[in-house]
Amino acid sequence: MLIKRRQFLASCGLATLATQISPLTAKGELVNTIRKPSHLQVGDTVGFISPAGIVDAKDIEAAQQSISQLGLKVKLGKHILDRYGYLAGKDGDRAEDVNLMFSDRTIKAIIPMRGGWGCNRILPLLNYSLIRSHPKIIIGYSDITTLLLAINARSQMITFHGPVATSTWNQFTVDYFKRILFNGEAVTMQNLNPSEVRVETIAPGKARGKLVGGNLSVLSAMVGSPYLPSWNKSILFVEEVGEDVYRVDRMLTQLKTAGILNQISGFIFGQCTNCKLGDEPSFTLIQVLQQHILPLGIPAWHGSMIGHIKDKFTLPIGVEVEINAELGTIRMLEAAVSLV
Repeated sequence: MLIKRRQFLASCGLATLATQISPLTAKGELVNTIRKPSHLQVGDTVGFISPAGIVDAKDIEAAQQSISQLGLKVKLGKHILDRYGYLAGKDGDRAEDVNLMFSDRTIKAIIPMRGGWGCNRILPLLNYSLIRSHPKIIIGYSDITTLLLAINARSQMITFHGPVATSTWNQFTVDYFKRILFNGEAVTMQNLNPSEVRVETIAPGKARGKLVGGNLSVLSAMVGSPYLPSWNKSILFVEEVGEDVYRVDRMLTQLKTAGILNQISGFIFGQCTNCKLGDEPSFTLIQVLQQHILPLGIPAWHGSMIGHIKDKFTLPIGVEVEINAELGTIRMLEAAVSLV
């Protein structure tokens, strides 16, 4: 009997699944259950770290003011102001700050200062069994995608794609942040004003699956590493900034040839901020998305409030969701944090 092409690729997983390493406990036992961090409460302390690009003292001061308005206190990472070339300190020191924040019982959440580049370099230095034994909220976007996916995959813990400390903490962003991380709500995410930030359906329909994703170029750079989660029947979301359309095409092609796109059950492309057509002639972004996604036969849309923008969803990586590609909605089917 002939096996359908998509089923065959999904079962093989190509090179991607061959490189995935199952998360282990300190005793070498397989980890089979996802862990949810505790919810935030007014008066809790959050940790600021700089796992990627350089930050200045003025950036920290402004971020502290934003976080204090949420009723939270701030503790700074030991190496937060370090500099090492274009990185915020040496690899070992930046990794140490991540490990220390997870082991510190006074810290309830970890918010990196900014993205940039550098998180990929510290992945082998993180203590994933320690992180799993001290589950905490860790949130960010852009280069922080690396930490979110690696910790979700290796520590089997829910992580969050959302604002970094230096983001614009406006009403839209704060509302989703509070409802999901403070209140523990299973929310439905939808663009604030669909007529202004238009949802463009690629393929209609609904789909359910585990929500996984982040910055497209960062995700592409992780392909072939042992730090990616399973893609089987997942809902993949991606976003990008400052890339010509042909580069988006190249990165989606990489996900396709690695066997990732053939495994997912739904696809969301957020915002492509300052993405240009590049040299003429060119495809448009939506044409490229259609070329890659329509053959998959899965619900998909473009234009969600995800990415290098002021208004951001807080997306729980590893949580079961249902998407509606015509409405552009992401409905959480469970809480992402523990209220105990």
